[in-house]
Amino acid sequence: MTPEQYVQQKAAASGSSFYYAFLFLPRERRAAITAFYAFCREVDDVVDEVSDPGVAATKLAWWQGEVAQAFAGQPTHPVMQALMPHAALHGIEAQHLQAVIEGCRMDLEQTRYLDFAGLARYCHLVAGVVGEVAARIFGQTDARTTEYAHKLGLAFQLTNIIRDVGEDAMRGRIYLPISELQQFDVRAHEITKREYSERFTALMRFQAERAHRLYDEAIALLQTLPKADRRAQKPGLMMASIYRTLLREIEADGFQVLHQRTSLTPLRKFWLAWKVQALGIL
Repeated sequence: MTPEQYVQQKAAASGSSFYYAFLFLPRERRAAITAFYAFCREVDDVVDEVSDPGVAATKLAWWQGEVAQAFAGQPTHPVMQALMPHAALHGIEAQHLQAVIEGCRMDLEQTRYLDFAGLARYCHLVAGVVGEVAARIFGQTDARTTEYAHKLGLAFQLTNIIRDVGEDAMRGRIYLPISELQQFDVRAHEITKREYSERFTALMRFQAERAHRLYDEAIALLQTLPKADRRAQKPGLMMASIYRTLLREIEADGFQVLHQRTSLTPLRKFWLAWKVQALGIL
């Protein structure tokens, strides 16, 4: 299997909403974003699939070394071998990849966040930086596009947090800020025991409203950018359409996220992405 085949398989197997936005990109940009996304999946899987924190930390340390080695011209992992030919062309730097690894390391060291400011720092590393790199690969020309990409990445991550509340709690992680749990009088043990209440629903509605504001702010910011950037960033809008539809499904279902993981079918994701590509409809 070639490095390119490896990353393609890694991206397709994930079933992620991101994959459907990649399908409409020109060949070189599609290859670059697929390799970058495969890197993100590799390091994220270390945290999700390795039960021993010590082993996971060792694996992440290996990835830190591999990134440094790859940017020194000697990649050994197929993901880095596939990604490095695109790095210079799209302004992908070692610090971007190291930030993503650092965000994953936070999952090994921190399972709760006192307030939203603390959570936002985590989201910056695991989603904002990912959005920044993706925007560069898609064809960013204006520096302000980075702010749009970070804002949209935060909206995506908050949507993921809402969707995965129950699943994350089973892994011992609650990303909902402690200050906001207290604000709505929701106890951590109620989440781990999958106990629904009007208080929990109000808390989740608060989370969803913040995510919606970020989607609106990101899209409004994009509209102020040059036409070249608005056109180039269309894959981000495809992902926004898919993620926001998912968020609305969760809302319509009354935030039943403690015992199930809401998802959209592959056909629906493709349809939502195609509508943005062909009709410009979010």
